[in-house]
Amino acid sequence: MAYRTNKSEKFYQRALEVLIEGGSSPSRGPANYGSYPLFIERGEGAYLYDVDGNRYVDWMMAYGALPLGHAHPLIVKAVAEAARGGTLFAAATEIEIEVAELIQQMVPGAERVRFANTGTEAAMAAIRLARGFTGRPKFIKFEGHYHGWYDDFMVNAHPQAIASLGYRNDPVKIADSSGLNRSALEDTIVVPWNDLAAVERAIDTHRGKIAAVITEGIMANMGVIPPETDYLKGLRHITRDNKILLILDETVTGFRIAPGGCQQHYGVDADILTFGKALGAGLSVAALAGRAEIMEALAWGGVLHYGTQNASRIGLFAARASLRELCRHRGAAFQHLWAIGESLRSGLLRVFQETKTRAIVQGVGPMLQIMFTERPAIRDYRDFCAHVDQKRYQRLALALFKHGVYMSPSPALHSVASLAHTEKDVKFTLDAARETLTELCD
Repeated sequence: MAYRTNKSEKFYQRALEVLIEGGSSPSRGPANYGSYPLFIERGEGAYLYDVDGNRYVDWMMAYGALPLGHAHPLIVKAVAEAARGGTLFAAATEIEIEVAELIQQMVPGAERVRFANTGTEAAMAAIRLARGFTGRPKFIKFEGHYHGWYDDFMVNAHPQAIASLGYRNDPVKIADSSGLNRSALEDTIVVPWNDLAAVERAIDTHRGKIAAVITEGIMANMGVIPPETDYLKGLRHITRDNKILLILDETVTGFRIAPGGCQQHYGVDADILTFGKALGAGLSVAALAGRAEIMEALAWGGVLHYGTQNASRIGLFAARASLRELCRHRGAAFQHLWAIGESLRSGLLRVFQETKTRAIVQGVGPMLQIMFTERPAIRDYRDFCAHVDQKRYQRLALALFKHGVYMSPSPALHSVASLAHTEKDVKFTLDAARETLTELCD
């Protein structure tokens, strides 16, 4: 069947009459997808099907929210079972206890758990908790890290012209949005990542005023940028020595990199952790967890955290099914995720060599991203802004659609493997990439 997207184009024109940019998030609109986005009808296993009947190997997996793949039978069964008993009670339920116990068993240091709905909400609650527990107003946030769209985090989270960033010892704060509270960023200290000396300078400058350092375990909003050797451990030592809380945002990496996330993989212990995406296996479930003495500050009369939808009944049924599956056979699922991720990464590097394409593939386990660059590696936000050809990546991703491969067209995001992917899907993707690169070079 010839590749056509006529129905997607018609749906987009219809959507423009009722939705901003034809969708419910800017990442789904023309900024990433060009003239119009693909409208997806259904997903099954490792595949997406659009409204025109085209099938794609899906490496985006809802930005990492689907570790088991699309419509996994266990998730479908769990959602149906939950829905038969009611969708929402806004009251205490046993499923909350069961999922919290699973998280506690899997995640180091998760002595207490509080459920929320999204990664943004969990991060908002985490920073409020840190401020309340310590009695200090400021926190350190790293360039290029994304912790949701809360006002206090909306700075230096998206690619910018390198000349606008200022000197790395004194980064210029660049707000990512209009409409922010005018004082929202006053207590946000922006520091380059993978640079322990920069963290120490910031602490010296604001001594006694910093409640927390918040970091992703792997920078995941600039493709994939791993922490340098012992960087996270160094961050832990610095924060502990200065009585500052360490918040590890595992919204992207939680239940994907290892059963215990980046904490387990890199051997670091955080004070507060946040989870989203993969936790809910496609449903809106998030959580914050951490040391009991800190988390207990959320008790009534302390640090406020409400939510009618917190601990979504249907979402927690899905989370329970997903976490149980990920834990089966001593975590064999994670071995599969890593194997598929490495197979795709190494295969893409071979394709680049064959086609004389100047690009690298950075990744950790199931997470990876193609970067068109002359550099052997990209180590931080400034490297990404200065040395990655973002438009060239987007051209590749959009061209791959025609060959049945669905990767995020945003150069700042990344691809992820799921349990549904196989070596056959890897081979299909590599063949498509080889053909696409050849076409783009002609």
